[in-house]
Amino acid sequence: MVFRTKGQKIFNVFNYIFVILICLSCFLPLLNTLAVSFSSPSFATAGKVYFWPKGFTTMSYDFAISNGKFLRAFQVSLLRCILGVSINLFMMITTAYPLSKSKNRFRFRNLYMGFYVFTMLFGGGLIPYYILVYQLGLMNTIWALVLPLSCPVYSMVILMNFMRSLPAEIEEAAMIDGAGHFRILFSVFLPVLKPALATVGLFAFVYHWNDWFTGMLFMHDTQNYPLQTYLQTLLVNFRDMMRQSGSNYYELLRRMNEQTGRAAQLFLGLVPILVVYPFLQKYFTTGLVVGSVKG
Repeated sequence: MVFRTKGQKIFNVFNYIFVILICLSCFLPLLNTLAVSFSSPSFATAGKVYFWPKGFTTMSYDFAISNGKFLRAFQVSLLRCILGVSINLFMMITTAYPLSKSKNRFRFRNLYMGFYVFTMLFGGGLIPYYILVYQLGLMNTIWALVLPLSCPVYSMVILMNFMRSLPAEIEEAAMIDGAGHFRILFSVFLPVLKPALATVGLFAFVYHWNDWFTGMLFMHDTQNYPLQTYLQTLLVNFRDMMRQSGSNYYELLRRMNEQTGRAAQLFLGLVPILVVYPFLQKYFTTGLVVGSVKG
């Protein structure tokens, strides 16, 4: 039994209340968006929808799914996440491994580390970034969304520090058995790097899924917009999209409006994050805490 003073008990009560309020402030807006997406336009426009749908209808979701632009943007974002996360993980693993070695084993470690830290603190600016992508011929292609930021330095540092925290005897035993660096990396290190890989992989996935600006910047054809770029244009021009949908515009207005339609498509954009995160949560805390401790 752990004895707690009266002050500690009071602190725990206020701490629980504070954490619950923080959780509600994150959860209730999401619940409100879901309720609005399933509500009739009259109730949504009147501001009578809070956390439960009124005048239940699925018209907003029918419109989103039947709209080819939404599905096309969803496919582009899915492809971007697959390519982007795979490239990010490969670059971070192959970069973090040599940088996790001491200066005695990797002579130019400090030079390379300084280069990466410099790029993390300073950037060339938007115009040089755009010119670089343009001159590489990546404009209006999926590669413009995944190649320029293929090695996130902050996540690479977390992975590097996780590698440095591993016992040196593991690598020494593998070398005695005749393993080279590639064999040590892929057969010895990677199996024990699951928490760190899940952490930096989740960071990469959330970035690629939520980023809208690069799609707006590098995609000239709206058919190549990722989902978040499409949703950004949707928030501005939803009424025009309803007119261009090919359906009877006034019939659509009777069954849905801008508010319910936007809510439905915004919630659909959140679904992948809500699905992926619970599977990675058990690795997340361990990977973030251990990887952030400098060895």
